[in-house]
Amino acid sequence: MSFSKSRWIAYVAARYVSRNRKRSPSAVFSILGIATGVLALIVIIAVMNGFQLGFIENILEISSGHLRIDNFPEGDEGAKLASRIRSLPGIAAALPFRETSVLMRGSISTPRGALVRGLPLDAMSLDPGFAEKLIMERGFFDLYREDSIVLGTELARFLSVRTGDIVTVLAISGGGLFPEDEEDSIYYTVTGIFDCGYYDFDLGWAFINIDRAAKLASEGEKSILLIKLTNRWQDQRMIEAIEKVLNEYHMFAELCTITSWRDYNRSFFGALRTEKLMMFILVGLIFIVVGLNIYQSQRRTVLERRDEIGMLRALGASDTAVRLVFVFDGFIIGIIGAAIGLFGGILIASNISAFFTLLESIANFFIAIINSVAALFGAGGAGNFEIFSPTVFYIKGIPSRVITHEAILIFFFGFLSALTAAWFASGRVSRTRPAEVLRYE
Repeated sequence: MSFSKSRWIAYVAARYVSRNRKRSPSAVFSILGIATGVLALIVIIAVMNGFQLGFIENILEISSGHLRIDNFPEGDEGAKLASRIRSLPGIAAALPFRETSVLMRGSISTPRGALVRGLPLDAMSLDPGFAEKLIMERGFFDLYREDSIVLGTELARFLSVRTGDIVTVLAISGGGLFPEDEEDSIYYTVTGIFDCGYYDFDLGWAFINIDRAAKLASEGEKSILLIKLTNRWQDQRMIEAIEKVLNEYHMFAELCTITSWRDYNRSFFGALRTEKLMMFILVGLIFIVVGLNIYQSQRRTVLERRDEIGMLRALGASDTAVRLVFVFDGFIIGIIGAAIGLFGGILIASNISAFFTLLESIANFFIAIINSVAALFGAGGAGNFEIFSPTVFYIKGIPSRVITHEAILIFFFGFLSALTAAWFASGRVSRTRPAEVLRYE
């Protein structure tokens, strides 16, 4: 079928949609249904991306990195090797560290378990990604003094300490405490308090000088080199490049082991992927409901236009051509609805804080009216409504990230649901016989 001969299909389908809109709201409701589904799915997935990617980036930038080399050598040889690794293309940062579990106590608080990580003095300059994610609430990230310590906000709150206060540290090494006598406990001065937005880190982490951390570590524990990549998905290629560098230092090649972020975060990242997939499927069920609505609407249209279908068939239109009229009808509904939902979803997701503020303002307006009515009868009123209250959620703002290929995929889901429904609904066209229809005209 040539383009010139098939133009009438698009013309007739457009006429049907236009006339249906005037005679029946079904086409409008179908378009609004597709638009609502696409918009809702884009906004929900964007907010979920904001939370999940925030967690992932905090873990990778602050805790685990993209690659880590265990049993990394120390001293001058280790410094040379780290410098050599930093020079590789694709390496964003390489930071040696030590860490150990400790019991920590403030002047008046009960002890609290924490993870203490020892870092070089120039950690912030060596690792810009770490510096960006670690927001200093009070004080400074100062490890130049041997007794300096930087605490997370929740840990500082639990220990009831502020900058300048003293904390007591007992290292948990080899199944016991070090030092064994509490009178010989190691004291640190709080020089800074950080907030990274990830509750586990803010409650359970502290940073000290790497040389001081070596004294707390168990015997035989070596430092670890934390490596950040410019593209974390290139981890396998970078492992091969680093192994070549290690082979240049034969004494270290057998001792050092390289681990990727995919391995030591596999269960957590897998859980996040599963959560996102299930949310995608559950919210995507709205397209099935909308598709059924379009299916019923199109079937009714086919029955109502049996005389017109018979006329088209009598004029020489084939079954396929007439069926495509109704499929193109679904195409128009799907493309308009999905386009409205796509642009609306991106607009809301890009201004998510303002959108939720508007919803909260509307809800609080009605709550205020209800409270005023309740006050007339001497009843108590309800408090203000917050969608993501800081008292419930450990967040300062609502994150949102629209990933392009996901938005396009959602757009096509909405569009194809309308197209598929129209295709199945138009199946009755092939059973329409022109002679039977025109006999009664």
